Amino acid sequence: MPGQGSPLRVATLPTGLLECLGFAGVLFGWASLVFVFKIEHYFEELCEPHAGLMGNATGQDDCKAQDERFSLIFTLASFMNNFMTFPTGYIFDRFKTTVARLIAIFFYTSATLMIAFISADSAVLLFLAMPMLTVGGNLFLITNLQVGNLFGKHRSTIITLYNGAFDSSSAVFLIIKLLYEQGISLRASFIFLSVCSAWHVGRTFLLMPWGHIPYPLPPNYSYGPWPGLGSGTFCFHSLCSGNGTRGEKKETAEPEKLDLLSEEFQSPEEEAPGPGQQQEALSFWSHVLSQRFAWHLVWLSVIQLWHYLFIGTLNSLLTNLAVGDRALVSSYTNAFAVTQFFGVLCAPWNGLLMDRLKQKFQKEAQKTALGPCNGKRYSEAAVWMLMLPVLLGHHCR
Repeated sequence: MPGQGSPLRVATLPTGLLECLGFAGVLFGWASLVFVFKIEHYFEELCEPHAGLMGNATGQDDCKAQDERFSLIFTLASFMNNFMTFPTGYIFDRFKTTVARLIAIFFYTSATLMIAFISADSAVLLFLAMPMLTVGGNLFLITNLQVGNLFGKHRSTIITLYNGAFDSSSAVFLIIKLLYEQGISLRASFIFLSVCSAWHVGRTFLLMPWGHIPYPLPPNYSYGPWPGLGSGTFCFHSLCSGNGTRGEKKETAEPEKLDLLSEEFQSPEEEAPGPGQQQEALSFWSHVLSQRFAWHLVWLSVIQLWHYLFIGTLNSLLTNLAVGDRALVSSYTNAFAVTQFFGVLCAPWNGLLMDRLKQKFQKEAQKTALGPCNGKRYSEAAVWMLMLPVLLGHHCR
């Protein structure tokens, strides 16, 4: 990738992927972690008295109250994952990338340390630790999704790749479970996750902008601590100056240049409005109160409810089906966690399809009277048509 800042972009992309894959969505591996918690006797006092003969995983109804307690923790954490998306998004918009990431690091580190030093006697602290872990991980994802803006015509592919990595990070708890079975304590694993916060801090200040990564991307856009080194400029986190003084922002750039994409990623014609067309400036609330947004919200809520309900009740379901056979429950828990990991391999195909169709329909729209906005809608409709059989197949199962 030629151009200023390209090596930094190359470093930002894989490290962001690793961050989403290794930390952001670990909550979805809850079934693997619950298995370890049960071996550690968390909430075992809720089991029926006669459950002690066969250990922690016993008959069908012996530890029903224990399973309900774990389900309640997951319900609270998954609720916070969705409920806090709006306020964390506001923090990201208002205070920008660095502040949002420092908040994420604080929540994530506090949660991992809390889980590391929790014991069976203090297991109630999971009600605080798991939501904090979820909110921190969600902020990691939100701040990383803007990395797609650096890659113009591949933007949707990068965004879906990161979303797939977010889902696949559930494998982290599977790894912790497997290490636990090999003699590595739960405390050691979570202390390691806490120490990794130093890497998050380093990435925040070295590989991410202070503000936001704009889209469309202006030409010669640079970010990071030393993006202008050797080019006669001094920059710090997207604050650039051509005469070597700090604090002069991109407002000094020519206004028309801010409406262009960098040449190496996407041609300006692809996003420009057609002849005689003007883009309407719609307010934030006009989008929020629109019928399209409301129906999308309902659809997403139903999908999320199915997802969370299955993950939150999987361990108790497997325990009942296996009639308390801990080895069998462990095997099926591992199998489920492995299938979750494939999210990072499957999700980018959606973005790749979106990018290709978007470019195709926008080019066709420029040759007709449809305009680029309609071309974009056609590309989205084509993706929806391909998604519909998958969703119906999932529902019919």
